[in-house]
Amino acid sequence: MPGNANNEQHWRGIAQRYEQEPGPINLENGYFGRMSRTVQAQYLEHVGFINRSNSLHVRQRFERGDNDAIRCQLAELINADPQAIAFTRNATEALQSLIRNYNRLQPGDQVLISDLEYDTVKGAMRWLAGYRGVEVIEIAHLHPASFDSLVSSYREVFVQYPRLKLMALTHVTHRTGLVMPVHTIARAAQAHGVDVILDGAHALGQIDFNLAELGISFAGFNLHKWIGAPLTLGFLYIAPERLADIDPDMGECHYPSTDVRARTPYSTPNFPALMTLPWVLEEHRSLGGAAAKGARLKYLRDRWVSQVRSLPAIEVLTPDDPRLYCGITAFKFSGRDQQMMVDRLLKEHGLFTTTRVGTAFGTCIRVTPGVVTCVEDIDVLINAITQLAKD
Repeated sequence: MPGNANNEQHWRGIAQRYEQEPGPINLENGYFGRMSRTVQAQYLEHVGFINRSNSLHVRQRFERGDNDAIRCQLAELINADPQAIAFTRNATEALQSLIRNYNRLQPGDQVLISDLEYDTVKGAMRWLAGYRGVEVIEIAHLHPASFDSLVSSYREVFVQYPRLKLMALTHVTHRTGLVMPVHTIARAAQAHGVDVILDGAHALGQIDFNLAELGISFAGFNLHKWIGAPLTLGFLYIAPERLADIDPDMGECHYPSTDVRARTPYSTPNFPALMTLPWVLEEHRSLGGAAAKGARLKYLRDRWVSQVRSLPAIEVLTPDDPRLYCGITAFKFSGRDQQMMVDRLLKEHGLFTTTRVGTAFGTCIRVTPGVVTCVEDIDVLINAITQLAKD
């Protein structure tokens, strides 16, 4: 087992770095992550400073170099050229900018989405139909999913629809935590002349990856989920050699057309949050980065899944193939109203989870531990599911 994934003393020490409100056990850490006490203190200090200095600091310091230095530190996180990334408010904004401004589509071309994509990404791809005259191809993946079935589904689509030019692909699906075989799918897409826009919202901070090795030229990410940044921080990535394939956003003129930052709307950002990012990245590294966080989250996931997968009336929807899962996993109570069961988990067992919808298997319950989650919390979940399955 990698590193300290099962070292409870080590992770209890890490949990002490975060403030937690008394109450139910939070197993819905996929919405957004916590800031540590250190990051929160820095953020609040920057809020006060920017409020006091107002535009003086922003105009004279931040816009004249500080933001570039922060951008360079962020680029190190994904081993990218700083000229390949632009700050956004979140992954959704980044992905919408990439989809909206992708300029290689002609009327009659086809674009591809699956049932596993984030709803806003689906909406943006469907928007292309009305504004670019393209046809949207939608597929639903087989359940249960396997590495081969996922890859085959795309290879079949690429052959069936030769006019495909662009596709959305989610690295870690927000509904079930399924990790897509991005490298293999992207390689097949490239062989058929299909560009991939990658949704990395849940991957960054949970999974070690190299965008160049994955064969990805366009991607959007969050920094507030698994990296530990304040809300309102995300970024987009465009491989420098592909910059010309994404137009400046609606004639964006604050940056030259040769600058990646012209590919997303220019606005007044959350300056204190951006100024806090160096502390966020340093803390992420100090925890061991995605390798350590991901191993810990998978350990916690394996602990509960191994105990409930064989229970009658319980269906775990995320496969156990280590290539296809991370810390997030979804399940369902067979023949039950899943929202009612989420409510019972909360009211009867003090466990906060959430439902997800939009796939062939219907509504599911998503369980997402975090870096503050301990094995005792997971054991409460195991006991709760076991009891409720008997009802």
